[in-house]
Amino acid sequence: MRARLHPDRFTITEGTVQVRTRHTPAFGVARLLLAPGEAVQADYASMIATSYGVVVDVRARGGSRSRSARAVFTAPAEGGWVDVAPALPGDVYTLELDGVNGWCVSRGCWLAAPSTVRTDPQWSGFRNLFGAETGFVEHVSGVGALVLSACGTLDVVTLDQGELITVDPAYLLAYSELTQSRLRAVSQSMPQAVRTGEGLLLDFAGPGQLLIQTRNPRAMGAVLGAPGNGR
Repeated sequence: MRARLHPDRFTITEGTVQVRTRHTPAFGVARLLLAPGEAVQADYASMIATSYGVVVDVRARGGSRSRSARAVFTAPAEGGWVDVAPALPGDVYTLELDGVNGWCVSRGCWLAAPSTVRTDPQWSGFRNLFGAETGFVEHVSGVGALVLSACGTLDVVTLDQGELITVDPAYLLAYSELTQSRLRAVSQSMPQAVRTGEGLLLDFAGPGQLLIQTRNPRAMGAVLGAPGNGR
């Protein structure tokens, strides 16, 4: 499956969430257009605004209603909209899942998704990559619009049969589940962390498709959080 990316405007079939983006590529905002009674989930911290009457149900882990929680936004009888944006400067992209093949997405990179898109923590493809540990990517599948946030802008890399590429996990946004992948250490003298990808590299073999962000989120976050850069 080839990703269908729409940086300026994206509309999918009736009965599913529609997504329109603006202020791309530097400071992307995604507007989620909801039919009457339709719901979408997103990180509560990413919400900018909603149309009046949209019900916000914050579902924090451990019962804490914090800004880092996941929320479900449900439109009233007349429908509505929700605006979401990433914390760091960068683009927003809409990836349409077709219900056939899933994608592996870096944790923390997806902004919003309808209930028809789900995460699969027990996806078998991760066994060879991470073993029994929880890795830095999660598998998503289903049908509908998955809104992703890229730190910086985004490169789409399409690999032909047998073509190889090595990617630093810090720059990885997503890859199609059909793409072959192998995780290895940068150097045995460096510490490695499967949870974050620190000290590791990912080798990919085609055919397949990768989405790569052009900035390192941890590095950019550290720069923006340095003394003198805050308000």
